[in-house]
Amino acid sequence: MLKRVYFWLSKEAACSLRGAIEKLIKNLAQYGLKVEVLEMHCARQLYADTEQHFEEWRETLHITDQPSIYAVLREHGRYVLPYYHEYNYGMTFSGAFYAIEKLEETDYESLNMAYRRLAGLPWDILETDRLRVRETMVEDVDSFYEIYEEPSITAYMEDLFPDRDEEIAYTKDYIEKVYTFYGYGMWTILKKDSKEVIGRAGISWREGYELPELGFVIGVPWQGQGYAFEVCASILAYAREELQMERVQVLVQPGNEKSLKLCERLGFIFSGKTELDGVGHLVLVRDL
Repeated sequence: MLKRVYFWLSKEAACSLRGAIEKLIKNLAQYGLKVEVLEMHCARQLYADTEQHFEEWRETLHITDQPSIYAVLREHGRYVLPYYHEYNYGMTFSGAFYAIEKLEETDYESLNMAYRRLAGLPWDILETDRLRVRETMVEDVDSFYEIYEEPSITAYMEDLFPDRDEEIAYTKDYIEKVYTFYGYGMWTILKKDSKEVIGRAGISWREGYELPELGFVIGVPWQGQGYAFEVCASILAYAREELQMERVQVLVQPGNEKSLKLCERLGFIFSGKTELDGVGHLVLVRDL
């Protein structure tokens, strides 16, 4: 959990950004976060006793505009974001996936999402009345195998890898590459009251197709209770409002009557036919 934010800035940046930093401090204080602007030459002193400060550094996000400090922080396993501004454009922060460019537009939500990505923690995507949708974790794999054991689940969709280690490797790769690159994908669905994993749903891109695709699966014990409609309707709203998508497709095999009825309820309209691995599918599209 993010509890503190440390800035390591050049004197020029610290002076010119004082107003933006003070605004950010007020915003973060609402969430109980501590913010400090530290002297850059003190960076190495934080790591004199790594084990003693383990819990503290796991809850800290660092922000710096200096590649040398960035390298020191990364070397010691800290979670750190580069900050680009008028005084350091052209500098290289090797290995950085994320960076801040407009501090005045930065707030708790954006910093917390960056922190969670750097710390390997899943993003919370959305909640409905009964469900929570978050990014998938490796720990979800066992629940997925339980869901996919039911033959009706894989009658119209691809199964998991027969080898659990392969599925775990695939999941790790998906988390690292798909979530990091797109910021969305297939997610895990949990019941809010019991915290059970009951299925998967999300938005992804299929190679060779021009539209993003809605995908979903609900485990048999939880079918017939309206969960699929509840979560898919919320994901479509998320795709429109947060991802700025205009149209979404679904690919459904003709005999999959449950999915076809659900798609009809969600407002999808038949658009054509296609084949996936030699199997015919109906293409349904919805304008968002």
